[in-house]
Amino acid sequence: MYFFLSHLSLNDILLSTTIVPQMLHITLKEGSVVSLSGCFTQFYFFQISTITEFLLLTVMSYDRYLAICNPLRYSSIMDLKLCVHLVLLSWISGMIFSLPHIVILSQMTFCGSNIINHFFCDLVPLLKISCSAKSASELVIIVLAIPLTFFPFVFIIVTYVRIFLAILRISSSAGRQKAFSTCSSHLTVVCIYYGTLIFNYLVPSQEDGLQKLVSALYTMVTPLLNPIIYSLRNEEIRGAVIKFMLRRIKRKI
Repeated sequence: MYFFLSHLSLNDILLSTTIVPQMLHITLKEGSVVSLSGCFTQFYFFQISTITEFLLLTVMSYDRYLAICNPLRYSSIMDLKLCVHLVLLSWISGMIFSLPHIVILSQMTFCGSNIINHFFCDLVPLLKISCSAKSASELVIIVLAIPLTFFPFVFIIVTYVRIFLAILRISSSAGRQKAFSTCSSHLTVVCIYYGTLIFNYLVPSQEDGLQKLVSALYTMVTPLLNPIIYSLRNEEIRGAVIKFMLRRIKRKI
């Protein structure tokens, strides 16, 4: 779990460093100028972090499934080799499946307004200012959404149904509570991340202000909440923080 959490944190750092500095500059200067290549570069790294987060959350749901439903075989199945392969697959998939959008956008013509009504270079605002046909980009969205969002989302739902059924079969209430606590943090992060992304990209005819607000939730708020959620739900991390604070207090006294 900690191995996957480290890569989830690394991905959150990538997402934050891709979006937040430019967003702060735009906010302070009430606007900013970015080249087309710079815009595409930002969008590419944003896509990498988004796809990788989808896949890492899926991998982590499988990890929780094995830990709760097959605890005796967990160590033999989820060994270091499989962990490395799953993480590499997530990162490489993010890098590869982010390229089609960049290729299509680079072939589009932007002959209308050069003002992007957003705080970063996202796909929808870019398509709004394009004069080219958008059918190819829309087709890529549909084709990639199935293996990268729909299948992982269904997989997570299926694994958690199996997890909840396994938890209900535990006889003691303390055992059920302990089993559920191991996956509650991950489930909270999944609900927040998938909920905001689905609302942002699948709900039609959103106002620009609402779209910016929802985009801020999964580009800035979610990376901020992830370490807090996992820290508060983990007794070892919570205990380490308390010990650290007590040592600092004793030194000041």
